[in-house]
Amino acid sequence: MKNADRSVGVMMACMLLISSAFVSAQDWPQWRGPNRDGKASGFTAPQTWPETLTQKWKTTVGSGDATPALVGDKLYVFARQDEDEVTLCLDAGSGKELWQDKYAAQAVTGAASRHPGPRSSPAVADGKVVTLGVGGVFSCLDAATGKVLWRKDPFPKVVPTFFTSMSPIIVDGMAIAHLGGRGNGAILAYDLATGNEKWQWDAEGPEYASPALLTVDGTKQIVTLTEKSIVAVGVADGKLLWQLPFAPQRRAYNAATPIVHGQTVIYAGAGRGTKAVKIEKQAAGFVAQELWSNPEVAPQYNSPVLKGGLIFGFSDRGYLYCISAETGQTAWTDATQRGRGFAAILDAGSCLLALPSNSELVAFKPSEKQYEEVALIKVSDNATYAHPVIAGNRILVKDQDAVTMWTVE
Repeated sequence: MKNADRSVGVMMACMLLISSAFVSAQDWPQWRGPNRDGKASGFTAPQTWPETLTQKWKTTVGSGDATPALVGDKLYVFARQDEDEVTLCLDAGSGKELWQDKYAAQAVTGAASRHPGPRSSPAVADGKVVTLGVGGVFSCLDAATGKVLWRKDPFPKVVPTFFTSMSPIIVDGMAIAHLGGRGNGAILAYDLATGNEKWQWDAEGPEYASPALLTVDGTKQIVTLTEKSIVAVGVADGKLLWQLPFAPQRRAYNAATPIVHGQTVIYAGAGRGTKAVKIEKQAAGFVAQELWSNPEVAPQYNSPVLKGGLIFGFSDRGYLYCISAETGQTAWTDATQRGRGFAAILDAGSCLLALPSNSELVAFKPSEKQYEEVALIKVSDNATYAHPVIAGNRILVKDQDAVTMWTVE
């Protein structure tokens, strides 16, 4: 009997571990998901897509284009309400507010005033939530209570032309962001627990791109597009490891998150195409060797995704495209224009999901032969500029003023 009890106990423990791992696998704790690569795990596409999704709840949260972060049963939303930037913690099952924190936000002027809410997605790790406001205010809150642990503004009222848009990253107990503006900025790392500055790299200011994490020969690197380059700095000390020129031309911007695949980095920008480099460790340091360059297609306001050796994205003109990640050759470009290049695209397993700003969720096959659409579903009456959050059969959509939880049934 004791052995039987012990066996039952072991089985229950295993089931709890499996359950815990399953929930963790569905977390969306930062910009572009668990690994910042636009890949959603645990989503099973239906054999036949419904004409509409099932709405579970909808909560008005405020204006903004920041993608929420989902961890366990908590959804962290960053938005603007009147003159304040507000971090909200919602119960993911019901959409009910659990706590909020707010502070006076900087006024958004010029062309950017049409989008006064935050664009930078929260990052959640180690029981903390990190946000970055449109004016460059960098905050860290307790994820359970909303208590402010620290708040920084190292470049007061210094922002890129269209205000801050990059999403911070948390690595090795540090919150890292590219702050400031053109000609006056720095990639800064703060201790997540204390807010103490760990290091900074201040050779170039930010544009609108968010960083990715690369590891080569045991060295962790923060890779990001700056105002005129693509750079990598060491996570440990912030020292420059490699750099390539990539200055925007005319009305183009550095806004796409680089794709990291092993030692390969794929980066893109309107007017300059899509490029791939391999990062190698040599005696003198790290070297970026060009693998290929495709001048034909590139995004403007979205980040492509890599799936099965293919790169899928929205061009600066709003057309879906596919590129071979091995050769860089364009496989196809869809003939349907969807918006003006403001879009999200995600790898959802057997299909790809795209959400342009017209709020029509597109599901299509990951084919290199041609564009094959399998579903087109309206998910909001308002424009959508944030990425959808995919967790199991749940799809969370932040439009211009609300968050809606949909399910695929």
